[in-house]
Amino acid sequence: MKLLVINPNISTDVSELIEAESRRNLHPGTELTVVTARAGMQYIETRLESLIAAPAVAQAISEHRGADAVVVAAFGDPGLPALKELVDVPVVGITEAALAAASLLGKRFSIIAISGRITAWYRECVDLHGYLPRLASIRSLQDPLEAIGTVQDDFRTQLVELANRAVRHDGADVIILAGAPLAGLAREVVDEIPVPVVDGIAAGVNFAQSLVAMNTGAHRAGSFSAPPAKPRSGLSPELDELLGERQRLRSPSADPAVVEEQA
Repeated sequence: MKLLVINPNISTDVSELIEAESRRNLHPGTELTVVTARAGMQYIETRLESLIAAPAVAQAISEHRGADAVVVAAFGDPGLPALKELVDVPVVGITEAALAAASLLGKRFSIIAISGRITAWYRECVDLHGYLPRLASIRSLQDPLEAIGTVQDDFRTQLVELANRAVRHDGADVIILAGAPLAGLAREVVDEIPVPVVDGIAAGVNFAQSLVAMNTGAHRAGSFSAPPAKPRSGLSPELDELLGERQRLRSPSADPAVVEEQA
């Protein structure tokens, strides 16, 4: 199995955290490739920054063909769910994976974030995935970040305290430590928080590998099939080639209008 994990921001120190935690969660025989976005933001904190990151993720996918699954390794899942239309293998975001894992571990969950600016966007992401009724709270750091790659070291005490407040005061059954800069922290603080603690990178890597093992098949029709063929320009050669190949494999029944007419 070949697993492609993409860091949608340009911080190589965060990519190192992502790779370390990904390797801890690899199934026997899985080959790992970790890629850092070539353009974009130091870290992703807003809707606009997520929008900017999405093309870089699509480009990374087009440049690293042959993976059996792709993990988008930034909380907020830049480019998803649209990226699921680009390839015929599972594309998993660490947000959707963390939310799914939390839903299996408890009834209500809280998200611990590294920035107050992030919280409104994160709440929208939770709502998009249908988990808003189960969200107990989003608690976040309020102090400026000195360096994105050392957030979990610089603010470990505060992050643990925020998680414990979410358990004590918000009724959280599960804690999600949000964002790739916190990759690996959950396994270090699990004994300091009295409920299950979910790491998005661990969740994304494990779910991606499990989906490959399940051999569910690809989206050849429906809303996640490749977009219809049409004139296009300005794309990189790699992305244009991948999109063209995907469109040629698209089933004639992929168009909902066709399905409706046949029905």
